[in-house]
Amino acid sequence: MTSRLLSSEAAGDVLAARFREMFSTSARIFRAPGRVNVIGEHTDYNDGFVMPAAVKFYTWVAAAKREDRVLEAYSAHFDEKISLSLDELAGPHRRHWSDFVRGVAAVLQNAGYTLAGANLGIYGEVPLGAGLSSSASLEVATALALGAVSGIDVPRLDLVKLCQKAEHEFVGTRCGIMDQFVAVYGATGHALMLDCRSLEYQLLALPHDFRLVVCNSMVRHELASGEYNGRRADCEEGVKLLRPHLPGIHALRDVAVADLEAWKQALPARVYRRCWHVVTENQRVLEAAKALQSGEAERFGGLMYQSHASLRDYYEVSCRELDLLVDLTSSRAGVYGARMTGGGFGGCTVNLVRADAADSFEEHISRAYQEATGIMPEIYVCEPAAGAGAWPDKAVS
Repeated sequence: MTSRLLSSEAAGDVLAARFREMFSTSARIFRAPGRVNVIGEHTDYNDGFVMPAAVKFYTWVAAAKREDRVLEAYSAHFDEKISLSLDELAGPHRRHWSDFVRGVAAVLQNAGYTLAGANLGIYGEVPLGAGLSSSASLEVATALALGAVSGIDVPRLDLVKLCQKAEHEFVGTRCGIMDQFVAVYGATGHALMLDCRSLEYQLLALPHDFRLVVCNSMVRHELASGEYNGRRADCEEGVKLLRPHLPGIHALRDVAVADLEAWKQALPARVYRRCWHVVTENQRVLEAAKALQSGEAERFGGLMYQSHASLRDYYEVSCRELDLLVDLTSSRAGVYGARMTGGGFGGCTVNLVRADAADSFEEHISRAYQEATGIMPEIYVCEPAAGAGAWPDKAVS
């Protein structure tokens, strides 16, 4: 059967009860949403444009102040408790879930905020490894929780930047700012088009009669993390090689399609392919925003298919399973667009589906994908959500 993971307000109550069992005290509860990137992939760290939507799968963090300088954190997913000293947070990433907690605490302190010790309980609804940004969700919820128990108020944009820095320095992923930004600034019923250079953003209402349906391939190829950083290095190399011919450019955001074609010979073939994807993807995001504003669902969906083809052929971050999930949507009634979403090499596709076709779409994809791969996918009908905050906005006793 298809797995439809629907977020529940009851998660806050469950976490509060578990926290009392673990720490014998009450807590405040905070949550931050995951996200699905509708279009604009691998453009964020190139100062480009992205269009994510926060979705109603949350990471929940319960927090209570301690009187010492210790963070004691329990992860329900891993059923593991760890203890960290606020005076000994430095060090390389350890490939452990605690890197996110340690990193957020460290960057807050390094930014001049004085943190109190805290007990933390963590419960995640965002599927891990699916490209729905469980990491940014955890970072943002943790930052809110630590700030609250410490009596500090971190401005929202500073919080976004600090959480991104934590992932760079303590997790080892040189992510762009999109994931943390939409986890904070997301809005119910809307996608968010973000200019990753200026950090100006525009909320774009999604049609009420369409659904964003995410199909989880249930595969995650091991080369994903290293290849992500490699793609970013290719983009930086492209800018370096183009700059003598295009003075003043700072990132691929500044390169037009015509300019890239004019100086194609200055780039190694692989670097050119990476640059081509980013430059054309930025254009697709801008066109997609216009399509949403004018209610052109077919045009928007066509841009999603174009995005996937570019990610497959030029950025080379797709895989057999993701390509299959996209191919299975072709000529399917009520489906307007599909593409891989997230870093790639597994994870999910995002699909723009008419609401009255969502159930039959789930059944078709689930059956056909399992027949072809032997793997049962998980399919999530996503509802665009508001950004991070307290839940509820009071202490839970």
